[in-house]
Amino acid sequence: MQNTDGLTSRLGKAFGVLTMAGKKSPWGGGSGEDGAPTGDKPDKSEGPRNPWLPGGGGGKRPSNIEDIFKNKGPEGPRRGGGPGGPNLRLPELPGGRSWAPVIIFAVLALWYAVTGVHIIEPRENAVVKRLGTYVETLQPGFHLRLPYPIETVDVEDVEGVRAVNIPGGSSEKLILTGDQNLVDLSYIVRWRIKDLPDFKFELAEPEETVNEVAEAAMRASVAEKTLDETFTGQGRAEIQQSVRERMQETLDRYQSGIQVVGVEIAKADPPGAVVEAFRDVSVAEQNADRARNQAQGYAQQTIAQAEGEAEAFDKVYEQYRLAPGVTRQRLYYETMERVLSQTDKTVVEAEGVTSYLPLPEVRRRSTPPPPPTTATTGGQ
Repeated sequence: MQNTDGLTSRLGKAFGVLTMAGKKSPWGGGSGEDGAPTGDKPDKSEGPRNPWLPGGGGGKRPSNIEDIFKNKGPEGPRRGGGPGGPNLRLPELPGGRSWAPVIIFAVLALWYAVTGVHIIEPRENAVVKRLGTYVETLQPGFHLRLPYPIETVDVEDVEGVRAVNIPGGSSEKLILTGDQNLVDLSYIVRWRIKDLPDFKFELAEPEETVNEVAEAAMRASVAEKTLDETFTGQGRAEIQQSVRERMQETLDRYQSGIQVVGVEIAKADPPGAVVEAFRDVSVAEQNADRARNQAQGYAQQTIAQAEGEAEAFDKVYEQYRLAPGVTRQRLYYETMERVLSQTDKTVVEAEGVTSYLPLPEVRRRSTPPPPPTTATTGGQ
């Protein structure tokens, strides 16, 4: 504002010098302080009208050009909304001081509030860099730091668990097993940040590093198992544990600041090109297992029955040793009873009696036959 006032003052002085020298005014003939034409003869041409006056000309002109720059007319200062437009001048400070220091201080204070005041959440940490060099790690809470670009503060969630799906999308991930077979595996790796400075400054691309380390560890672990073991629950658990340990060892060697929380195998299938043949083989193996189980069940039943009979024979033999004659007769009677109970013939051993009587046949003949039944029809 001071520069503008000085410029208008110099223009006003130059205009007065031109007027006092008697030179022609750019608004017409020479004029005095009151704007009236000078000389004995009036200027017939009257010159161009004053563009600064309302209506484009006529009327009394301002005394000097400084009044024009101060937005004042002959009737005094103009108000906002009038023909001269709004008054954009700021109110003057006490003593005529400039607004520039106040505006600069306000801008700096706002910049510091935006870039120098930091609130770190409970689950977060932040690293502070001063001119690109690591300074310290900020814990959760309220912190005041130097503003940007002197210091920069990078905030990261160090408590949250992040998950990586391998492979991404629906693509296949074929891995060679220990028995030279291919298996399509998809798995999930869960990890978190355990050391923020190492995580920020030791790895260029942390997530890409996690993906590559996980793939290398999975291939090494699956190569130690057979195809069948990758499909069983116990085999999967051993693979998952091995992958987690291998990944953690490699990431610690890189000083990555990453902790592997867990590895989970989501899918273990044969390759899509041979899935039909693999299903046929799986069905044949299931049928073989079922037949094997049935044979084992029959063998166990037969063995149990034989063992029972052998135990019974041992008990009979003990009784036979105590009383051979009685035991022999008893065995004879029990054997004949078991054999003759299954025949329809009766044997009688006595003198004067026929040795064989077909008693069942006689009994059937002595039974009268049932009366014949005649079927009657409804029309007879």
